[in-house]
Amino acid sequence: MRLLLLGLYIVLAASATAQTGYTKVNGSYYPYTLDDCGDTIIIAQLGDVSVSSPEFFESDEEYKLYRRYRIYAQRVYPYAVDAIRIFRETEYMTQNMNNRDRRRYIKRLQKELEEKFEEPLKSMSKTQGKVLISMIERETGEPIYDLIKDLRGGLTARYWATLAGFYGHKLKQKYEIGDDRILDAVLDDFDVSYQLPEQQVRR
Repeated sequence: MRLLLLGLYIVLAASATAQTGYTKVNGSYYPYTLDDCGDTIIIAQLGDVSVSSPEFFESDEEYKLYRRYRIYAQRVYPYAVDAIRIFRETEYMTQNMNNRDRRRYIKRLQKELEEKFEEPLKSMSKTQGKVLISMIERETGEPIYDLIKDLRGGLTARYWATLAGFYGHKLKQKYEIGDDRILDAVLDDFDVSYQLPEQQVRR
């Protein structure tokens, strides 16, 4: 305990005498301090990190699957985050619209989605697609089929379900925790939730 207090005292003393200010990184400003050697140390608060790797694997194949899932989850994570953001914003913006206005809004949104997602999605492997779909379904609690049906109608949902079937995806069957414990462990470490900004909710 004394060592811990001593360490804290040294850190506080150093920060009290060090040169500080703000620096711009990727369009955002962060506080910084200079250490005794003149090196710049940026001070930023990181988000929570969850580490839930299984304590053991039953086989080398299971461990390899875990590693593959993690790599793929890292690759598709930005698309899952964007998908959930768009879903939540669309859900909010259209909640008081009549069917006609809602269809118009979604039609305009569709062009943005195609420009942003079409090419990356085409290059994904079957397993990458599985991980992406699982991320989205885990967050929404609904199968992708129902999300498409709600946004674009039953005919469009059936079209995509048929197309996905050729690649081994069953869009009507939603992600269920426990069906794939290795995938469960990987997705525990990736938060794709999205909260609407307070000022937008009050509109």
